[in-house]
Amino acid sequence: MAGNFPPLVQQPLQGMHAVVTGGGSGIGAAIAQSLLQAGARVTLMGRNHERLQVQQLALAALGEVGFQIVDVGDEASVQRGFAAAATALAPVDILVNNAGQVETAPISRTSLELWQRMLQVNLTGTFLCSREVLPVMTARGFGRIINVASTAALTGYAYVAAYCAAKHGVLGLTRAMAKETAKKGVTVNAVCPGYTETDIVDRAVQTIMQKTGRSAEEARAELAAGNPLGRLIQPQEVAATVLWLARRDSAAINGQAISVCGGELP
Repeated sequence: MAGNFPPLVQQPLQGMHAVVTGGGSGIGAAIAQSLLQAGARVTLMGRNHERLQVQQLALAALGEVGFQIVDVGDEASVQRGFAAAATALAPVDILVNNAGQVETAPISRTSLELWQRMLQVNLTGTFLCSREVLPVMTARGFGRIINVASTAALTGYAYVAAYCAAKHGVLGLTRAMAKETAKKGVTVNAVCPGYTETDIVDRAVQTIMQKTGRSAEEARAELAAGNPLGRLIQPQEVAATVLWLARRDSAAINGQAISVCGGELP
């Protein structure tokens, strides 16, 4: 029986080129680290030059890593950034659409500008980046697109209607692309983290403190209370799921929404 199991591959992504949007911090930085340790070359993308440069230097000892300044909601910026990344390293084998933004407001006070901004960054950005890499992936017969969609893609949360709508859209886009590419060697999946220890959660804590007068510890505990683990998700836990989906031997996982939330959702 032992002979039927494939050999353990220490660097399963050796020779692949991965792009991680929103790669300058938080979940994106953890994903980039995980992919580098698995043998991939990585391009970080984001809007903040200083943050990307700092992250590149922090990860340089793990492998080949570069960065491109890209606004994922801007078509021309996406086209330039991905063309430059392919020229610098190689055509893209793995795309992690991690760039995202959340702003809070009750629906009655959600302006059209806020609504459109949430759609532009979270949904349109995922579409533009995916569209940029799909032709090469399908022509080569291999590719992995992994969308970081949040549990907000699976349920509703009060005061973030625009964000939830955008993330629900990301999940719909994921499933549609997965159907289109299933026979072309390309998989498209969504990873849906619960509240994760990132800058976004730090800002949520500040908002709770300002609106309720609670301490930082109380605000953080409120966010963690819905998780059966009794704590926030760690970026490395999200990265581990992304790494699994990026592997060649994960080819049968397609069109899925995988919750990384400690059992918060069924």
